[in-house]
Amino acid sequence: MKQKILLSYGSGGKYTQKFINNFILKNFSNEILNQLLDSAVIKLENKKIAFTTDAYTVKPIFFPNGDIGKLSICGTINDLLCVGAIAKFISLSLIIEEGLEFETVDKILCSIKKISEEENIKIVTGDTKVVEKGSCDKIFIITAGIGIIENNIELSYEKIEPEDVVIITGNIAEHGLAVLLSRGSYGFEYEIKSDCASLKSLIEPIILDNKISQYLKFLRDPTRGGLSAVLNEIVNKRKDIGIEIEESLLPIDEKVKNVCELLGFEPLQIANEGKIIIITKKNIAEKVLSILTKHPLGKNAKIIGKITNENKSKVVLKTTYGIKRIVDMPTAEELPRIC
Repeated sequence: MKQKILLSYGSGGKYTQKFINNFILKNFSNEILNQLLDSAVIKLENKKIAFTTDAYTVKPIFFPNGDIGKLSICGTINDLLCVGAIAKFISLSLIIEEGLEFETVDKILCSIKKISEEENIKIVTGDTKVVEKGSCDKIFIITAGIGIIENNIELSYEKIEPEDVVIITGNIAEHGLAVLLSRGSYGFEYEIKSDCASLKSLIEPIILDNKISQYLKFLRDPTRGGLSAVLNEIVNKRKDIGIEIEESLLPIDEKVKNVCELLGFEPLQIANEGKIIIITKKNIAEKVLSILTKHPLGKNAKIIGKITNENKSKVVLKTTYGIKRIVDMPTAEELPRIC
């Protein structure tokens, strides 16, 4: 029987990694792509630019505190931030299902316009396709973004060392649950809003400050597969280190925790759309945390763990009971179609 692509290949977990290795890297391997960062860093003479692309498909297309339009532009901005770049130009391509109302399309585009104007970003090119009814789910959005790396900041897996500190910029698991509950499939209501947001104003002061940026090692937004996927990507790339995080330090809203317990979800594996994981040298961690917590989007930022020489190539969670357990790479996304 011929093997076929499954939904899990787009989950951000083990099957996504398998697809990247067996298809993408097999065919397109090069020194830039092989870094597998959120954005490609390209050196042009004396300048460094970052280039990223992403596709967005979410069900429903409108959810608490966001929609597919806001999701697409914020996701692009945040991916550029994760290599130290400030977004400048974005392309926007739309794949629209026949029959979608004008009002819906306009509302989505207004969300994109609002963020682009707030962040001083120009939508400079794009494309529109309309497909037969049933060929896509209302609307898919594909973006590409270009950003400028203003200083000599270099963020990569290779810079991470034992004793470095792991920071998360706020509460986890909110986006995935907000999208899930907005489908109305569970017969109960919880007021959980997506954390979807542009993090430019939160992260810019850190990456543009040379006294801080020289100690930054790695940034990544924990979207598909959540915190678990990102931390496992790091130890899979750097098999000579381990990561230990503490359950008691994880910032998570009580309502989110209750829903996860009720439905049997692992918060570490649920997508976020307004958070960034920061790995930094220990001596600057408190300074970074101080800057983050002064901003509304970073008020719940926490140091949640560290890089270790122990348990190499593994992510370990120290539970509130003092027991340590392995946090595996997600096999498949718990909540489909959330970004």
